[in-house]
Amino acid sequence: MASTIQVRVDDELKSKSDQLFKDLGIDTTSAIRMFLTQAVANNGFPFEIKRVEHNPHFAMNEEMLLEKLERSRVSASQGNYKSVDTVIADMRSKYGI
Repeated sequence: MASTIQVRVDDELKSKSDQLFKDLGIDTTSAIRMFLTQAVANNGFPFEIKRVEHNPHFAMNEEMLLEKLERSRVSASQGNYKSVDTVIADMRSKYGI
């Protein structure tokens, strides 16, 4: 007998995860089934699957970091920044926290 799990997720998250799993060669249902199987086998969160080449948090060398910092300084000096309270409010709104 098979059980059904229903999960409500944001449309954007669903779309992005569907595309990610498609890029990895599986569908979302199979990815969830793999996660649950491995979670039970490992008695906890089992693994991390990611596309490293698309990761915006890749390791930067010193030159790249200094270049990004300079661009940030220029942008901030032009008034392009948000207060911490605004950023936190945006995150709470977007992610429902």
